Amino acid sequence: MNQEKITDFQSGLSTEEVHERMQKGLNNYDDQPKTKTIKQIITSNFFTYFNFLNICLGAAVFSAGIFSGQMFQGIKNCLFMGVIIINSIISIIEEVISKKIIDRLSLLSESKVCVIRNGESCEVLLDEVVLDDIMVLKAGNQIVCDAMILDGEMEVNEAFITGESDPILKGRGDSILSGSFVVSGTSRAQVKHVGKENYVSTISAGAKYVKKANSVIMDSFERLLRIISLFIIPIGIVMYFSQMNATNMNVTESIFATVAALIGMIPEGLVLLTSSVMAVSVIRLSRYKVLVQQLHSMETLARVDVICLDKTGTLTEGKMALKEIIPNSKVEVSYIEKILAGFAKFSVDENSTMKAIQECYLVDSDLEKEKDIPFSSSRKFSAMSFSLEGAFYLGAPEILFAGKKTILNTVKKYQENYRVLVLAKSNDSLSKKPENLKLLGYLLIEDVIRMEAKDTITYFQNQGVTVKIISGDNVETVLNIAKRVGMNHVSGIDVSQMSDDELYDCLCDYDVYGRVTPRQKQLIVSYLQGMGHTVAMTGDGVNDVLALKTSDCGIALASGSESARNVSQLVLLDSNFDSLPKVVAEGRRTINNIERSSSLLLVKTIYTVLLILFSIIMTTKYFFVPIQLTLITGFTIGIPSFILALEPNRDLVTGNFLLKIVSKSLPVSLTVVFNVILITAFKETFGLSYSLSSTLSVFLTATTGFIFLYRICKPFNFLRTALYLFLLGGFIYCSIFQYEFFSISEITNETVLIFLVLYICSMYVFDKLNRLSRFLFHKLDASIV
Repeated sequence: MNQEKITDFQSGLSTEEVHERMQKGLNNYDDQPKTKTIKQIITSNFFTYFNFLNICLGAAVFSAGIFSGQMFQGIKNCLFMGVIIINSIISIIEEVISKKIIDRLSLLSESKVCVIRNGESCEVLLDEVVLDDIMVLKAGNQIVCDAMILDGEMEVNEAFITGESDPILKGRGDSILSGSFVVSGTSRAQVKHVGKENYVSTISAGAKYVKKANSVIMDSFERLLRIISLFIIPIGIVMYFSQMNATNMNVTESIFATVAALIGMIPEGLVLLTSSVMAVSVIRLSRYKVLVQQLHSMETLARVDVICLDKTGTLTEGKMALKEIIPNSKVEVSYIEKILAGFAKFSVDENSTMKAIQECYLVDSDLEKEKDIPFSSSRKFSAMSFSLEGAFYLGAPEILFAGKKTILNTVKKYQENYRVLVLAKSNDSLSKKPENLKLLGYLLIEDVIRMEAKDTITYFQNQGVTVKIISGDNVETVLNIAKRVGMNHVSGIDVSQMSDDELYDCLCDYDVYGRVTPRQKQLIVSYLQGMGHTVAMTGDGVNDVLALKTSDCGIALASGSESARNVSQLVLLDSNFDSLPKVVAEGRRTINNIERSSSLLLVKTIYTVLLILFSIIMTTKYFFVPIQLTLITGFTIGIPSFILALEPNRDLVTGNFLLKIVSKSLPVSLTVVFNVILITAFKETFGLSYSLSSTLSVFLTATTGFIFLYRICKPFNFLRTALYLFLLGGFIYCSIFQYEFFSISEITNETVLIFLVLYICSMYVFDKLNRLSRFLFHKLDASIV
């Protein structure tokens, strides 16, 4: 843009100039979409390491069947591939639906940029901002492009770029960087860089703070899968040669046995199950107008044991009403109203306090503004000077009249029911550190409490979640709000004059913190995390951004500032605080059900690894073929794990996730191994055929699985009862009427008799192992009982 255009910034770019820049690609853009593309979803679900390994194993079985003249055997033993394909398809469908919902909700909550074009202000999407555009910036706005200020003055927070949390004053000619946000003031700025030329290379990296997913579940699974992927191929090679010796160099049988062993090792359902369940949770939460910006945030929120609430906009509607003006002695109310009318007319602040004043005094004022200082949450006041009148300050009495006991004692009388501001005058020039102030009067302002706040606070307290309110307001005002929303027997403290160490020391003793600066909000969250708590933070303003960013799970209200929305993992699109219990409940359903279903899936992996080791050491033929494992896992693991994972479940989330699923899986797995070893001993002692011993192994393994499933399903409801009877009936039908297809022998009296003897021994061992496991794991994690 030429120098003349810079000078005439009132008109901005013309439509033709915007079109020209768009044609040249000089527009801002986001080359990192909010969600994966459909192609990426398909790729990430189908083209995985374990899927590739399964395909190779399936090809090996099929080829072995053809070359040995047993094509039908080869085909049916490849059926395990069908389960993997079906799981992948289900996961893709659910993730695509989830993606479309997130994209639609993101569009609803997407921030827009105010620019001046053709002499008029208008709002455009982030990718419609072009080089040389004139942006109109105000408190709460995220700065999406590097720009230069042409007019006005504002405070900018560059914490996401530099790590420095203190706001920086920017004026005409100063540069502002993408990724920062406006704390106070209003300015017009000319866009200097777009797209990858921005200081922060893309909008996704700059306008949106990307926090590493804090997922205990995925971290646990990744560690487990990393170990399995490291050992599975070497184990497969050793297993193949061991089976060659055990089968007298029969290649086909060796391949079938090796494949059966390896597919048993692969817990392919773990990641698919997790992504599917979380995708379903996103779909469910969308019904409550909740945008999940990071998939694993539901898991984090379900683990939260401390929730920090900002008062304004969270417990209250963010609206205030000016109830009364109490003038100081010898000051007329009309004079105070005259000054307030000046503030109402000229103030650039858009906070709830100024809106309450504007509702009462937004009239034509004959005052002439000279200078102003916008409100800042760190200063706790705004100021304005008028020709022939002097400088006036509107803000917190504790700040403007610190140490004035008479004034502060008067304020305390009103703070039991109201938020109290003071209006003061100074004969000195306007200053950010005013002195010699004269009190004009007190403004009594009342917060409008959210209707749903009391029920929500009660819910969190009943669920054992500690609620802390951290606010920039006076502590007495905040305490009054806390009591009005049902927080009885609470204590509060003013932290404005505290050192960092003193703030840390008081965290365990108080529930309400008043006069908290944005940096102190961040410190409170950080200190609580350092004490071992999982902390959620809710907020809607620029003063909450640093705390939202630091928290384990940031929750923003859509009605708040765009900077608050951009750093949060969850956005309440209808700004309804009542949605939080639903989000917590959904997170608990997700984690508890994944934990329950994962214990089913892990059983197969554990007993398979142990059986492989036993088979290699003893040089015995492996105990299952692939089609038998398909029968066992389909009815005792595959189907129930996915259905049970979608059930309602609001139990508290406690303990170490991986330890809990291992503690449940290990006794079952060891029982299966005991059964197989016992059958092997029977086979060697009594000369049982391989077909009979293999059939007994299938029956006892499945029976152990059904007993474990029975315990997991308790207490039974209609769904669980119907599911359990269907699965048990399906297995019995296949065993009796389709036994040849599943490579098991026909059931005879001999089979039943031996099975009953072994079953009694098996259940005795299972009970003892289960008791021992609970005892030992309880020592490691007290939540395991």
